[in-house]
Amino acid sequence: MSRSAQYERAESERDLDWHSRPLEDVYETLETDGRGLTPEEARARLEREGPNEIEAGDETSPLRILLEQYTSALIWVLLVAAVVMAGVGHLIDAGVIAGIVVFITFFGFIQDYRAEQSIRALEELSTTYALVRRGGEKREIDATTLVPGDVIFVESGDIVPADARLVEESNLRVDEGALTGESVGVSKAVGEVAPNTSLAERENLLYKDTVVQRGSGTAVVVETGPKSEIGQIATALEEAEDRDTPFQAEMDRLGKLIAAGVVGIVSIIAITELVVGDTAPLQVFLTAVGIAVSAVPEGLPAVVTLSLALGARRMAEQNALVRRLPIVEALGSVDVICTDKTGTLTEEEMTVQRIVANRETYEVTGTGYGTDGEFRRDGDPVDEDRVAEVLRCGMLCNNVDVGTRERDDDEADATAGSGDGDVERTYLGDPTEIALFVAARKAGFDHDELDEAYPRLGEVDFTSARKRMTTVHGTPDGGTVAYMKGAPETVLERCNRELVDGEVVELTDERRRELEAQIESFGEDALRVMGFAYRPAVPDAQAEDPDEDLEREMVFLGLQGMLDPPRPEVPGALAGCLDAGIDVVMITGDNAVTARAVGEEVGLRSARVITGPELEGMSDEELAAVVEDVDIFARTSPDHKTRILQTLQAKGHTVAMTGDGVNDAPAVKNADVGVAMGIRGTDVTEQASDIVLLDDNFATIRDAVRGGRRIFDNVRKFVNYLLSGNGGEVTMIFTGTLAGLGLVITPIQVLWINVVTDGIPALTMGVDPAADDIMEREPRPPDEGVITDRIVTSIVGIALFMTVCLLPLFTLNFYGELIPGYDVTGTLLGWSPGYDVGRELAQTMVFTGFVVFEIVRIQAIRFRYGLGIGSNRWLVAAVGVAMALQLLVLYTPTGQLLFDVEPLALVHWAQIAVAAAVFALLMAIFVKVQDRYFGRY
Repeated sequence: MSRSAQYERAESERDLDWHSRPLEDVYETLETDGRGLTPEEARARLEREGPNEIEAGDETSPLRILLEQYTSALIWVLLVAAVVMAGVGHLIDAGVIAGIVVFITFFGFIQDYRAEQSIRALEELSTTYALVRRGGEKREIDATTLVPGDVIFVESGDIVPADARLVEESNLRVDEGALTGESVGVSKAVGEVAPNTSLAERENLLYKDTVVQRGSGTAVVVETGPKSEIGQIATALEEAEDRDTPFQAEMDRLGKLIAAGVVGIVSIIAITELVVGDTAPLQVFLTAVGIAVSAVPEGLPAVVTLSLALGARRMAEQNALVRRLPIVEALGSVDVICTDKTGTLTEEEMTVQRIVANRETYEVTGTGYGTDGEFRRDGDPVDEDRVAEVLRCGMLCNNVDVGTRERDDDEADATAGSGDGDVERTYLGDPTEIALFVAARKAGFDHDELDEAYPRLGEVDFTSARKRMTTVHGTPDGGTVAYMKGAPETVLERCNRELVDGEVVELTDERRRELEAQIESFGEDALRVMGFAYRPAVPDAQAEDPDEDLEREMVFLGLQGMLDPPRPEVPGALAGCLDAGIDVVMITGDNAVTARAVGEEVGLRSARVITGPELEGMSDEELAAVVEDVDIFARTSPDHKTRILQTLQAKGHTVAMTGDGVNDAPAVKNADVGVAMGIRGTDVTEQASDIVLLDDNFATIRDAVRGGRRIFDNVRKFVNYLLSGNGGEVTMIFTGTLAGLGLVITPIQVLWINVVTDGIPALTMGVDPAADDIMEREPRPPDEGVITDRIVTSIVGIALFMTVCLLPLFTLNFYGELIPGYDVTGTLLGWSPGYDVGRELAQTMVFTGFVVFEIVRIQAIRFRYGLGIGSNRWLVAAVGVAMALQLLVLYTPTGQLLFDVEPLALVHWAQIAVAAAVFALLMAIFVKVQDRYFGRY
């Protein structure tokens, strides 16, 4: 069998457990060795494997995105209405409706086009070159031509070009944050790890598009392109289902119902008029057009879009940037939030919290990288001298640099006069070392002064195998001293003495056991523990050329335990979510002990933690049985996140998923609400998300949910308001037609009401304040749409009451000259005898009555949310504007000509006032009845 045929068979049989195989087995499976491939074999494999690049799939064209905007039933209802209006000569009406359609579809196009860029962002991560051994010699090649079996070389600052198994390394550490979301770099080592080891702990593997922080390494490529970890993420992202939000589905359903209702009502009236009555066909057609226009809420799509946009703007002011408008509403229906730990629930700044020195344990106050804090024992402050030696060791045996970063305009303004200009000091280095550095500063140590007093003479580097680092320094008295830090068990092995109250004493076996118990106790509290030691009077030879020989017979100084602490505002925000009926689930790549400790601190209620390996051993049925009872998942992979998400969705939950790394993108895109981190998040995840948190803070999610609920309440209010108005118009026209009165209101008058005098107040409802109990309610069920049974009864009731109150106005003024005493009554009220009565006046009365009734309708709808008339000054102004516009229509020649109206006298306004009072009384009684049968909401 040829070498190529052998490779093809091996390639088809190989699995993904590259981390658990012996290196010889990896070489054998890939048909390669430490010398790499020959150029000829590499070319052959490239033809079979394909290029080492992300397959982004076919890009959706802008034209297709634009055409998809016209799939909504409501859009088609509006288009048909515009065509009909143009067909009967009402070109102004047709133009207004067409303008609304253009606005809605253009805005939707912009949003959807931006949302399609997530896969494109993955392509930008790809490296452009790789250093590889081919034909026995090193050469630089295009990274897209790498194939499995190639031997590659990486060093500090490189981007790893493909997934590869480590062959050799020297002090190698890789930043895998873009892939795993974890902020701490991963030290790499040659060897094998257990088969069920999570992706974040596979220390013998390098992953495509991660960054080498320090050191160097040689590795054999095992996966390229779409088969790499990041390539599989890209595939999952491409295959992620584009989900409509509940609100989008509801609006589409509403559009279909309206369309069906229009066709049904028009058909009934047309048949009735043609068969039963003796109305001319042209009049029947005009009546049908009037009903069609009155049934279509022309202003609804525009009001919904603008309301969501206003809500999105408010959320942006609260550090939540909305990328898809319908998501603003969907947030209000979320009942599960799946969140990362690092940086979202925690500060993402390691902080020393406990110190063991002089055989005592001390607490350290302050969090993050701030230097304010003190040292306490049993709650009482102690002098910094008690911990000075272990802190001095932590600052000297440390490679942190103090740099600067530019501040933005707001920060510069806030620090004006401080003398720092537009930059601030910041720490550059490993988060663990930064924590040690900051703890020393809390004790008053100055880095520059300490370096001057204890200049560094040499260093024995930290490696993943050694698990320790040692530096040699000169001392103020002219001597030399070595300082060591590292894994506590490693440090203890090299110590035979201990520093206690300034004296060096023997480190006994009993004392070692006490320290081991102390280390175990710190670990149970999820603290990352470092041990510290020093060696005085280092021989000159070892000071000049330090090596591991000097790491003997050292003096133990103590321990420092550190943790990435929870953000102070998170426990309150999480409690608020739980009170609102929203479950919070932590899904982290960190270990179970740390995850449980952080979960307890922030207030998660479940004591059970499921790890990634446990999850892999569970069937879908087993996971579904427990997923609602577990709120911490640890050591998870990208597949685990997506599986947890889909299990929750299958059980009927509306899920928000947070993420930052590239590995989070598929889960974020598949979520009902995808939330990306704006500070540490990758472009890929941001493009796949619906919302970007500009401050990476869980409390912002809570605030966004509150904002979503507020917006949904407001949407529900103005949908009720607009549809009840449309219902009143349909009922009026329908009743008037059946009663033989003809059109009681003209199509152009209906359009004016729907778009202008109803539309303006409806729009301002979008800024109504939130109800006081908005975060005390349970999330609404996923199958509960905008229109509930209560709203249906509200729409029907308001429509009937409006008809009952307005139809007499039409009748009175249409037949006024036939009513005895009507002229006398009109004269007493200032209406001059001989004032013309008839259809035009009657239609004007109904037209104006609808506008006046807005005030009563608005407050009847808002009353159940506990909102008074003055709670929204914009709404008060909008009602005033609507009334002013109505007066312009009534009392200007242009308005009278366009809308076929007559100016109203005092008697007419008196009639409208009486009708409005009756309507208000009926509505007050009706709302009380609704509260009794449906509850407040």
